[in-house]
Amino acid sequence: MNIRKFAAIAAIGLCTAGSAWAKDYKVGQVEIDDLWVRASAPGQANGAGYMDIDNDAKAPDRLLSVTSDAAERVELHTVQTENGVSKMRQVEGGIALPADTEVKLSPGGYHVMFIKLKAPFKDGATVPATLKFEKAGEVAVQFKVMPASHNPGMSHGHGGMKH
Repeated sequence: MNIRKFAAIAAIGLCTAGSAWAKDYKVGQVEIDDLWVRASAPGQANGAGYMDIDNDAKAPDRLLSVTSDAAERVELHTVQTENGVSKMRQVEGGIALPADTEVKLSPGGYHVMFIKLKAPFKDGATVPATLKFEKAGEVAVQFKVMPASHNPGMSHGHGGMKH
């Protein structure tokens, strides 16, 4: 095998490996990626999930719900600040996904709350879930469990918040 053929095969292999690491999910015109949760701290009963949702459709959609066998209950939440105090609130009616727009579920904003975990989220594992969209339908996904210290630019946590 000549060096050019070898380089081309190696490049294809690296591209394939990279896409397997950053797995994307698609249902209808909705693409979901960068799904993650933090590893559980000892005694932690709840966990939060985050993701990027890109609605490529020409019409709005809505993330209605998330289900998972990893917790007794799963809810969509947001963080609202009132009088200088941040509080988590369940999102009624789902999360709006305007047409041709990306919506980020991230610390300090919209997120998925896994309530009463059946087992701790362990670093490096995955958490299976199903996302249900109003128009696009349902899609099975996997949240990647990141280290408890994972903090992509935000300082809002769930340590003292009750559910």
